[in-house]
Amino acid sequence: DFSIEGEHIIIAKTLTPADTLLFSASDVMGYVTEFGGITSHAAILARSYKLPAVVGVHSITTKVNTGDCVILDGQTGTLILNPTKEREAEYREKMKRIRELEHSLEGLADLPCITPDGRKVELAANAEFVDEIEYVLTQGSRGIGLYRTEHLFISKGDWPSENEQYIAYSDIANMMYPQSVIFRTFDIGGDKFLASDRVEMNPFLGWRGIRIMLDKTDRFKDQLRALLRASARKNVKIMFPMISGVMELREAKQLYREVQEELSEKGVEFDANLQLGIMIEVPSAVIVAEDLAKEIDFFSIGTNDLIQYLLAVDRNNDLISDLYQEFHPAILKAVKHIIDIGHKNEKWVGMCGEMAGNPLATVLLLGMGLDEFSMVPAVIPEVKKIVRSTKYEDAQKVAEEALQLNTTTEIKNYLTKFAREHYPELFIAMQNGAALT
Repeated sequence: DFSIEGEHIIIAKTLTPADTLLFSASDVMGYVTEFGGITSHAAILARSYKLPAVVGVHSITTKVNTGDCVILDGQTGTLILNPTKEREAEYREKMKRIRELEHSLEGLADLPCITPDGRKVELAANAEFVDEIEYVLTQGSRGIGLYRTEHLFISKGDWPSENEQYIAYSDIANMMYPQSVIFRTFDIGGDKFLASDRVEMNPFLGWRGIRIMLDKTDRFKDQLRALLRASARKNVKIMFPMISGVMELREAKQLYREVQEELSEKGVEFDANLQLGIMIEVPSAVIVAEDLAKEIDFFSIGTNDLIQYLLAVDRNNDLISDLYQEFHPAILKAVKHIIDIGHKNEKWVGMCGEMAGNPLATVLLLGMGLDEFSMVPAVIPEVKKIVRSTKYEDAQKVAEEALQLNTTTEIKNYLTKFAREHYPELFIAMQNGAALT
């Protein structure tokens, strides 16, 4: 029954994904928290709704009072309290330029995402709710590269039934048809809380994702049945999260085959050739990617978790947020390795982590050979513009050069220089935007 009337920016110690869902239905223009990371589930949801968010601002709740005028800059991570009239005018002009750029990109929605020299890539959207689909389509998406099914669990606070899931998945598949939808099986745990009497000291290294589902096989089979039933129009794909090795994958596939047999015996229609994939987000999966590639139809790189695991940096810990570096040389080498292994085994490779929607990374990933970019819908036009403005052979040279550099700073400086020279106007746009209230 909670609601917020009027335009507000929320200042809080911390927020859960459920809080973010609640705010999306109100007139909330953005939020600031004392704790958390930029790739927390709550922050990702905020970006999906184009809400600017600044996290890790210590003691901010003691410095801001209800009714204060503030400017929230989600791009630079800045909160300005009681701004001067000059500063307010500066930001209003900035927001005007952003809207003008967004308007100039609207004509790209129906155009293919192809480089001037003929390299075609797929741009897809990360989504979580039915009410996002109309917006996804207006941004020029050619499908959904990541549909987070766990919102059904979060919204209900309990396991949804097979039929509840079937209705939800069918609605999404039908709305997107003939474009495809990649449904990720429940990725519960980590910062997507699971009600339990047991408190985990390290939930991101604990009972989450595929580990939970392989322990709760009845729940897992409910979901797989619902997904297969929703696949009758043949535009559904499924991927498993948090796969660390071949054994887990084979266990999941065995349950999938059992469900297929059950539905076949009952005469239920489904796509018998549905593509199965996995998220590559655990370091061990990078190392054994060759073995995993032989078991599936595609890889989708989940950079949010892959970065935190490879660099040993908790992505929700603001004390070490500066160490969370998507342009770290180790991350770039891992991504290139995954793409190369996928292609060697004739499997397509996508990316559904936040890195896929970072315009600074677009040319780099294009040059590495990434086949599909999946991101928050708001960024799709900007990424498409970059792809359509860059020759693939030039992107390959950029990737080759970046992979030779030894530090994050060198890599970012190199990519920034290239971006400023080739499409400076695009960096007026802000991935998270700004809010003033």
